[in-house]
Amino acid sequence: MAHDQPIGEASAPLAPAILQEEWLTLSPQERLDRFHRLPWADAEMFFLSLSTHDQAEVVRGLPLAEQRLWMRLLAPDDAADVIQEAPPEERDGLLALLAEPIREEVRGLLAYDEEEAGGLMNPRFAHVRPEMHSREALTALRQQAKKSLDMPYYIYVLDREQRLLGVVSFRELFMASTEASVRDLMQAEVISVAEDQDQESVAAVIAQHDFLAVPVVDQVGRIKGIVTVDDVMDVVREEATEDIQKLAGMQAFDMPYLRTGFGPLLKKRAGWLMVLFLGEMLTATAMGYFEDEIARAVVLALFVPLIISSGGNSGSQAATLVVRAMALGEVRLRDWWRVLRRELGAGLALGAVLGSIGMLRIIVWQLLFHPYGEHWIWVALTVGLALVGVVLWGTLSGSMLPFVMQKFGVDPATSSAPFVATLVDVTGLVIYFTVASVMLRGALL
Repeated sequence: MAHDQPIGEASAPLAPAILQEEWLTLSPQERLDRFHRLPWADAEMFFLSLSTHDQAEVVRGLPLAEQRLWMRLLAPDDAADVIQEAPPEERDGLLALLAEPIREEVRGLLAYDEEEAGGLMNPRFAHVRPEMHSREALTALRQQAKKSLDMPYYIYVLDREQRLLGVVSFRELFMASTEASVRDLMQAEVISVAEDQDQESVAAVIAQHDFLAVPVVDQVGRIKGIVTVDDVMDVVREEATEDIQKLAGMQAFDMPYLRTGFGPLLKKRAGWLMVLFLGEMLTATAMGYFEDEIARAVVLALFVPLIISSGGNSGSQAATLVVRAMALGEVRLRDWWRVLRRELGAGLALGAVLGSIGMLRIIVWQLLFHPYGEHWIWVALTVGLALVGVVLWGTLSGSMLPFVMQKFGVDPATSSAPFVATLVDVTGLVIYFTVASVMLRGALL
């Protein structure tokens, strides 16, 4: 197949930039048709830039001969990812398309869970022996590069049992005397991750140390592969998307929005909506409990939306801040007391600000339109104090709920903003009418 010719028999070649813009809006068949119109060199770059899901979709839609071509273009870790994206009944067929040495590497990767370090890693990496001299090490690296070695971020020093002894940089090898020993040049203390370590914690290690790659080792310290920063970028994007969707009060989607079927779309959204709706029913129960107070002082009902929305908003803010801090590793379970103290002060301050604004609004409206009667000053004080209490409670609830979730092994993102808002809506009404009962007794009540 000539590199300057289109992949298929279709009409005029297509510019990759145009296809990139159209890609998300195209049907699977339209994608294949346009992909076939790319010249070979452009098609290769375009294919490698696609997400794993899209690569799998393209490969599965091609004739067998072309499937083999594109599967063999992928690095072992990428090939494993594509195979995992395919339905179980098609995976053996895709695996069989690979050359025998690569097939064994990919089979080894498929033995790991796709969310573990072993499932992310690339089994190809630059390595040398500690007894080598600088000149011998560079010769060995040239030989490894001829075997389709990916960009070697770091050079790992291994013993004959493949145990990780250290790491050395290209600069040190190039700058060293040709007779310098690798053992003398290497850094013996190497940060690594376990083969069964969760992908999110692997991403945290790379981000914390600003690595380009991190080695993956087994229980006895044998290196199994490396996880590179580009692999971690995909993980970070997936995890962030999942957390955002959970914070919005729904189950995480397995596929991009436009490719999610209508049935799964409803299913993943309806569950939490029903739970939240049932929770909001408690609001009506709380209103019914204070029915006598509302009947005697109808003016109290005017400020119910103001009270519960302020509490819900403050709780959602706090929950979002804490969940994100947890995801970034800035906050851990043991930090709950520090967070509680900070949010206690923040809740009081925010409540005081909103309470002052609420009182000012009542005062201004009373002076202009006289809608609140002769006891308006007590109404203003009630609303102001209730806002302090509700905002404080919302802030504390929103900040502490993620810790409770994590303590019981539940994803903190599940303490979503709508969930916190629903909780604070109900308790906020209780706080509001309790304050009103105390403040307005003998006046309106």
